[in-house]
Amino acid sequence: MNHFLLHQKMKLLNTQSKLGLVLLMLFLLLPSLSQAQTDTLTTPSDSIMITIMMKHHQDKNIEELREIRNKNGFLENFPPPSARVINWYVMMGIGQVVTLKIPASELRNLNIAVEKSVWGAFSTEFYPTYDLYPVIKEAKEKLKESQ
Repeated sequence: MNHFLLHQKMKLLNTQSKLGLVLLMLFLLLPSLSQAQTDTLTTPSDSIMITIMMKHHQDKNIEELREIRNKNGFLENFPPPSARVINWYVMMGIGQVVTLKIPASELRNLNIAVEKSVWGAFSTEFYPTYDLYPVIKEAKEKLKESQ
């Protein structure tokens, strides 16, 4: 097999491995995410949950990333005051995953906070998120009662 094909196959395997790792981590974290979301704090009825995956720029070391975050005012500006942190995890080799609950009207402010304080140290992906745990819990209870 020539060098180019071998390199392409290794690149594909590396990409698939990373995707598999991300999916595995999300699967393993789902129960703790759901349990944390059931905490009772007052939030507006129009609140939405959003998960932000902040991927480290791997061409920079941790000190360079910290310097960029400090320069951007990361700790001062993210998340915005209107956001409630549901979870904040590190996915080793990937970056940080933050799930927030915010009033829908504050989505623009969240976006601005990310652009001002997160970009440069991280690339970002946003995912609308909802709490599936109550549905799963109810289905399990119904299954248990029917047996």
